[in-house]
Amino acid sequence: MIHAFFSRFAIALMAAIAMVSSTTSFAQAYPSKPIKIVVPFAPGGGSDFIARFIAQRLQTSMGQPVIVDNRPGAGGNLGTEIGISSPNDGYTLTLIASSYTTNLAVYKVKYDPVADITPIVQLSQGPMVLVAGNGFAPKTTKELLAYAKAKPSETTFASAGTGSITHMVGELFASVGGVQFNHIPYKGTGPALTDTIGGQTNIFFATAPTTLPQVQGGKLKAIAVTTLKRVPALPDVPTVAESGLPGFDVPIWHGLIGPKGMPKDIVDKLSTEINKILQLKDTADQLAKDGVFPAGGTPEAFKAQIAKEIVLWKKLVADRGIKAE
Repeated sequence: MIHAFFSRFAIALMAAIAMVSSTTSFAQAYPSKPIKIVVPFAPGGGSDFIARFIAQRLQTSMGQPVIVDNRPGAGGNLGTEIGISSPNDGYTLTLIASSYTTNLAVYKVKYDPVADITPIVQLSQGPMVLVAGNGFAPKTTKELLAYAKAKPSETTFASAGTGSITHMVGELFASVGGVQFNHIPYKGTGPALTDTIGGQTNIFFATAPTTLPQVQGGKLKAIAVTTLKRVPALPDVPTVAESGLPGFDVPIWHGLIGPKGMPKDIVDKLSTEINKILQLKDTADQLAKDGVFPAGGTPEAFKAQIAKEIVLWKKLVADRGIKAE
């Protein structure tokens, strides 16, 4: 009887060891199949560029295909909902941009923007570029503010839609500058940029990758950048802070998140591998061509950045009386 007891004990012990071994092996095996990055925006834009840039390099680093899945709609909220409602096994990630925090200040969503996600890493950071059509008289921040104070109803600024980062940065600029702009929302960056070039609207706050070709091609003039430091791709363009509004610093960014409850070992592995990629000189050189810089950092730091910006934009929305379309 004692022999039978120890036999059963030995079998149970071996089973437990096998289970622990299997679990450990599973964790170590990640990734064992393709990884998908959901991009809540259409192909061809700045977010799509960053996603494909990281996907290509992460694929080499992780030894598995990394697929970009564009799911545009509802200002990025549709694709984000799809991404964060996926299984939390590390095989579906979502690329988010600064607009993740601005949209949530204006629109109601079906998820908690902090509690229902697993932040992984901030990928990039860069400025918005304040551009104007060549037919618009002001050429500097000070001239623009003076013009807007003299002709508030006539000073129009385009955006990619109410609640977009292009809208919110413009509102923040107007708030700090003590002026009022006539906001003209468009359904996306493309038409907003086209009408600014054509003179239908006066100014536009857009990302560096979007505006660089137009500025370099002479179709738009760059008035200022929204970060505290100038951009190497536009060395002669001053910052907003140095040309009229001291302390003005609004960087835009991209980052990766996953669904709530992702295993810590998988989050750590992804964060470590991506940080290695972001520290390469080749990465910095490639991103600099589009006027952005590698970011990196810990999941905790990225989470704190998201939470901080949501508070900032919600206050601006309340102060400026901004309403959803």
